[in-house]
Amino acid sequence: MKLNNIYNGDCTEILNKKIKKSSIDLVFADPPYNLSGNALKWQGNKTGGDWFMVNEKWDKMSDPDYFTFTEQWIKGCHTVLKDNGSIYVCGTFHNIGEILVVLKKFGFLIKNIITWQKTNAMPNMTKRVYTHSTELIVWAVKGKKWIFNYKDLKKINPDKQKDGSEKQMRDVWNFPLVQGKERLRDKSGKAAHPTQKPEAMLERIITASSNKGDIVLDPFMGSGTTAFVAKKLKRNWIGIEKENKYIKLIKNRIKKV
Repeated sequence: MKLNNIYNGDCTEILNKKIKKSSIDLVFADPPYNLSGNALKWQGNKTGGDWFMVNEKWDKMSDPDYFTFTEQWIKGCHTVLKDNGSIYVCGTFHNIGEILVVLKKFGFLIKNIITWQKTNAMPNMTKRVYTHSTELIVWAVKGKKWIFNYKDLKKINPDKQKDGSEKQMRDVWNFPLVQGKERLRDKSGKAAHPTQKPEAMLERIITASSNKGDIVLDPFMGSGTTAFVAKKLKRNWIGIEKENKYIKLIKNRIKKV
């Protein structure tokens, strides 16, 4: 098992063959939401620029296949986590049901469901539903004596008491969709990865549920935010990424820390 390394391949295989059992302190997972299947786009949008719905091959599965896939990778994460380890899983109402059922199946204890309120959510194109402006992050633990750095979270919480003193971190987080200099882009100027997560989100998660020198695992490394923030916070990290096109992107990003 190599630390501070990206494994290129299927996460279910690598979790079982390359990662040592009961060796990981924290897992952050941003799995496919299984939402792709069309090519909706909104070019010339005056409020937020061109918008393209996620439409990737890796995000297309039948419902039974997606449930099986969710079982396989969560089971692998359970195996490699330490007995006091934590797992955070991103999702929306489209896949949160499968995630919760499978986490409970393998004995995880769910501690919070964090709501990410997107302060710059994309407008509703169809005008037939409420505008989707949130995603969810399930925090679950494998056993007892889990890490939760309460005081450190209070220090980085931007919300303060009326007198300016530190405030408890709540389970609703307000972040914009990644934009500006933080957004990784390809040569055409389009987002290099469609589901890049905010660095501030990972800062809270890694600060809360790991300590310096611990190992943070991301089975769907994507744009590399987990590794980038883990390195800044002096944690070791392991990434798994199936798509070759993202590997170079991640490596270049990590070099900048």
